[in-house]
Amino acid sequence: MKKRVVLALGGNAILQPGQVGSYENQKANIEASADSITEIIKRGHELVIVHGNGPQVGQILRQNELAKEEIPVQPLPICSSESQGFIGYMLQESLKNRLPEKNVATVLTMTEVDLKDEAFKQPTKPIGSFYTEEESKQLEVEKGWVMGEDAGRGYRRLVPSPKPKTIVEVDVIRTMLENKIIVVSTGGGGIPVAKNESGQLEGVAAVIDKDSSALKLSEEVDSDVLMILTDVPNVYINYGKPNQEKLETISIEKAEEYYNEGHFSDGSVGPKMAACIDFAKQGKTAIICSLDEAADALEGKAGTRVVG
Repeated sequence: MKKRVVLALGGNAILQPGQVGSYENQKANIEASADSITEIIKRGHELVIVHGNGPQVGQILRQNELAKEEIPVQPLPICSSESQGFIGYMLQESLKNRLPEKNVATVLTMTEVDLKDEAFKQPTKPIGSFYTEEESKQLEVEKGWVMGEDAGRGYRRLVPSPKPKTIVEVDVIRTMLENKIIVVSTGGGGIPVAKNESGQLEGVAAVIDKDSSALKLSEEVDSDVLMILTDVPNVYINYGKPNQEKLETISIEKAEEYYNEGHFSDGSVGPKMAACIDFAKQGKTAIICSLDEAADALEGKAGTRVVG
């Protein structure tokens, strides 16, 4: 049975931990991802691909920093849009080469947020380069940045991570799906924008959680499935302990119970499970699985499924 699927591709599918962020490395990883994505499409499903962009935006910010004496520094929304463009290109090329009869397109996507969101009062998302404590204090004065220590590795700029209100280009994405186009959209959670006092959209220095935006997009395009791909085949409770247990098909109630008991860390699977629970409450199915098992997971043969 054909399904409309919003597929959230984790950052490791583009650049793995410890890898140099060269074009060659990222393209090779995307080629491997495209093999699994192609299998989903061949089984007849409609697809919107959302991807992470953390390492890529970090590289662009670093390039800005190194070249600032000769080339004007660009704001964070511009860096986000740059990453959407080149990641989208690599995905388009890889999928088109495997499915020449299909149309594939990237939508440069804005995600609207609310400037009254509590996240703007307390920025928590680290971005960009590492600095010493002294450099950090200087940047707070010179640029007005909020700085914070990042896991003992140095100090980094902190920006808000607000909740998505709406995907601005959702009507375009719906039209493309209705015309059987494979869509790459909402990369990195989308370019954060907010309405100013005049009601006009403006980019804001923020980072939106990719899985939260994938959930919002799923709701707005009325997808049948929200699928979040990771580097592990299932979600576990008591992870890393002798009583570790793999989760397969679980109810919303059971997923919420495990979530409230603290089985899913905020910096890892927590946001993914939160998005899956919210999506399943619509009476639909949310899946967390590994990239290579994605097609089988859609058929209930792999992964962790939260069902409404």
